[in-house]
Amino acid sequence: MKKAYLSLVVAALTATNVVAEEANKDWEITSELGLILTSGNTETTTLKGAIKAKHEMKNWTNEYKLDGLFKEDEIENDDGTKETQRTNEKYFVSAQGNYKLNEKNSHFFLLGSHTSDSFGSFRNESVFSLGYGKRFLEKTNMYFDAEIGPGYKYFEDPKKKDGTKGDTYDEAIVLGKVNFSWDITEYAKFTQTVGMEYGKTNTKTKSESALLTKINGSMQMKVGFNVTHNNSDVNSDKENTDIETTLTLVYNF
Repeated sequence: MKKAYLSLVVAALTATNVVAEEANKDWEITSELGLILTSGNTETTTLKGAIKAKHEMKNWTNEYKLDGLFKEDEIENDDGTKETQRTNEKYFVSAQGNYKLNEKNSHFFLLGSHTSDSFGSFRNESVFSLGYGKRFLEKTNMYFDAEIGPGYKYFEDPKKKDGTKGDTYDEAIVLGKVNFSWDITEYAKFTQTVGMEYGKTNTKTKSESALLTKINGSMQMKVGFNVTHNNSDVNSDKENTDIETTLTLVYNF
């Protein structure tokens, strides 16, 4: 099983290299990968990966994101036997188009995203939004961006105990996001992103704090701290807040 995961890592890196070679100077591509394998008294496998691409054009800046998290743990049953079970599996994909306005450092955006979380507060979430964004701070070593706009959200509860599909909801939302980046030194960088999807049924807040340290010209090590909170009532076996700490390698093309 672990050989299969290692093969997946190699395949992902190879695929990213192929994409990067085909990209021209108008593209910025970043890949992120973390893999933890433990054996002995406890068998655990955790795989975290992400690919981000940014395409700069005359009137548009398009951004694409894809990331996933997969975890398996060895569980001991009541009879003393052990078996490997999937304990976390989550995928996220998004595409955003930013149309450049005449006003300096401002844009009109269109956003679509989907989250699939097998063990989260909600099983599936899809968001569509449009709005206005602006860079409010820009210095040689830092910047601060903000976006806000109306949108639509569809989300689905996890499966019920009898195996039937969970309840589904849809509602109008207000989406807001801020993004801060600070190059502390030539070799260290701090980023902070906070996003909110405000709706009548549920308000979701997602925060990512990250510290990146440069290993060489293209590779960095990233320590990330992610917090996701849903303020609505969730199933009794679920928590409103998910916290995730990650350690990954980031390669810039």
